[in-house]
Amino acid sequence: MDKIFLHGMKADTLIGVYDWERQHLQTLILDLDIGLSARAHDDDIASTIHYGNVCERIRQELKQRDFKLLETLAEYIAQLILNDFQAASVRVRIVKAGILPDVKEVGVEIERCIQAA
Repeated sequence: MDKIFLHGMKADTLIGVYDWERQHLQTLILDLDIGLSARAHDDDIASTIHYGNVCERIRQELKQRDFKLLETLAEYIAQLILNDFQAASVRVRIVKAGILPDVKEVGVEIERCIQAA
């Protein structure tokens, strides 16, 4: 399957279970691997998923929403990409860097695909 990817995308949001986590925006690092439903044979951006639009939409959504769990956020992003961008599949990896002492990164990774009818 053909894929486009966005790795190391930074986005700010309110996230966390604890009150101290939710006092300030946190910068998350996202890696997205998006499986394409069709290939762009005609060199037209309309024939594929515009990764700039994906970045803009995710950052916009994160400004308007807040989540307690990374798992919930990852699922939300996966469904957004599958449904709104008509992707065939998506892998979402989200990292919260430096949130725990002596731990470089914590995070979650999920993979989802469209269900065959």
